[in-house]
Amino acid sequence: MTQAAGDRSLPALFDAVLSEEPDLTSLAQDGETTSFGAWWADSSRIAGGLASRGVGPGDMLVLMLPSGHDFASAYLAALRLGSVVSAINPRLGPAEITHILGKCQPRAVVTDTPGRLEPIAGPGTTVLTPALARVSADRDVPGWADSVVAGTTGPAAVVWTTGSTGMPKGAWFDHGTLAFIGANLGPLSARHDRKLMPVPFAHTAYVTRVYDQLLHRSAYILTPPEWSAESMRDILVGERITLGQGVPTQWEKLLMLPGIDDADLSHLRIVSTGAARVPATLVHTLRDRLGVPVVVRYASTEVPVGFGTRVEDPVETVANSVGRPLGGAEISIRDSLGQPAEDGETGRVHIRSRARMRGYWRDPEQTRNTISDDGWVASSDLGRLDADGNLVIVGRADDAYIRGGYNVYPSEVEACLSGHPGVARVAVVGTPAPVIGEIGVAFVVPAPGTRPGEKELKAWCRERIADYKTPDHVRIVDDLPVNATFKVDTGRLRQMAAQHARSAAV
Repeated sequence: MTQAAGDRSLPALFDAVLSEEPDLTSLAQDGETTSFGAWWADSSRIAGGLASRGVGPGDMLVLMLPSGHDFASAYLAALRLGSVVSAINPRLGPAEITHILGKCQPRAVVTDTPGRLEPIAGPGTTVLTPALARVSADRDVPGWADSVVAGTTGPAAVVWTTGSTGMPKGAWFDHGTLAFIGANLGPLSARHDRKLMPVPFAHTAYVTRVYDQLLHRSAYILTPPEWSAESMRDILVGERITLGQGVPTQWEKLLMLPGIDDADLSHLRIVSTGAARVPATLVHTLRDRLGVPVVVRYASTEVPVGFGTRVEDPVETVANSVGRPLGGAEISIRDSLGQPAEDGETGRVHIRSRARMRGYWRDPEQTRNTISDDGWVASSDLGRLDADGNLVIVGRADDAYIRGGYNVYPSEVEACLSGHPGVARVAVVGTPAPVIGEIGVAFVVPAPGTRPGEKELKAWCRERIADYKTPDHVRIVDDLPVNATFKVDTGRLRQMAAQHARSAAV
């Protein structure tokens, strides 16, 4: 991190943009754009409305808004007031929302659906819409809270986990961490970037990136709430995207569009993907047909900047690993006893980085369970380091299944099946079975014009991996189920696997 980039305060960064390029686009959605100057002015109005209701330095402000202009303005307003800003994904259910509000105990909540929150908000919490905050402001807030100008080390933002292993946990970050993240995204950030934004603003990819956006003066270009390959193509072309971001499934569907080779993607400078295994064929195709580098990023809510491949890495590195540490991060692979694993052995991934969260919000027990006294964050992922120091993710600890006493990691089986010429995409899950404990079920999307059989695919696996890793069942499917962020929905696949196993046993 350079002195000029990493040590500049948020007020200084914003002041520089306002004085030099106030009309530069900060946000574009459905053809409508917001400039940095307009973002600043609107946040001043919202900040005034919040301040008139007693929101100030150190207070918690919760946003439950869809991605867009209102979210960005309310988020900036909270930071300018010196408040702690948190966000709830509007797609969460009542139990999760109630849990988050209970942990936050916010002074105010800004939402476009107040009827959902008013019955469950605490007695000391004000619930208001962005429009109400604007019209009720008796004055605009002209600048920044003194604590922000001075470089506060207190909490700035809280990001909630997805809650896949229980209720969501809130990872909190201070301004120093947000500044560090902004200065250490490597090739994912360049001056005047136009970044495709496919994830909700409540996600860490937005909440922890405000320093990055101001430092590089980049524009976020939002995808529609209902994603489609056609809309992605139109945005890439029409908005002159420079940084394309998306999970492998999205890029695969884009490349399947008729006429995609004729689309004008000349502004695109790099493609970033991850959050799932990236087939080598996809990397080759993206590089060849789009003509740009492809990199993979590995991060989490707790450590938003972790590992990444390099622009110059060979296809095999991009496809088979998540690269090397970013921003000076350290890695430790540990066995089941918490001891360092032997070189090349698989174990739980631990990361130590200045980019990590400071802890879980109002949850000291979970914080102690996740962050050691010397700063190591224990992830839920299993991995190993290859000979070149690249991190290879084998799978999540809770994704592995035990077949006849042997641990099987789905990603190993998926990597094997992906090498078959008749396999376009594949996902493997375990499901309970009598006597043997668990068995593996592979769901295969065939490559265009092919229809590989179950026996053929099993034989392919037996020739390449241990026999106990060969899936017991192979199902040919038209597509893989995905969740709201287009990651493969393993929960749904487990349900499908159980149903298939029961049917096969009859």
